[in-house]
Amino acid sequence: MAAFRRFAQTTTLFGAVRSAPQKETLPSPLPTNHIARRGYHIDLGAREKALLEEDPALKKFKSYKNNLKRVSKIGDVLTIVVVAACAYELYAVATVRKEQRH
Repeated sequence: MAAFRRFAQTTTLFGAVRSAPQKETLPSPLPTNHIARRGYHIDLGAREKALLEEDPALKKFKSYKNNLKRVSKIGDVLTIVVVAACAYELYAVATVRKEQRH
């Protein structure tokens, strides 16, 4: 698996472009592939803490999620029932035709 990863990293669509010599540039303080992310060791700032607090104005919308889950489950059950009924009807029609032939 590791060999496959190395092969996938070295063999890319633009492999020929990468193999061409690149111009020398001034070194930057951060690598070009650096993505600024917060580490787990850094505490949240005041804005992040305020955003994560529970908002009393949104409490009345909490029940929306439960209703949505319930409607989704009902839809799933109805879909299963309809598929089962269609399969049963196909089976019933096939057996009736088979009996009429004999």
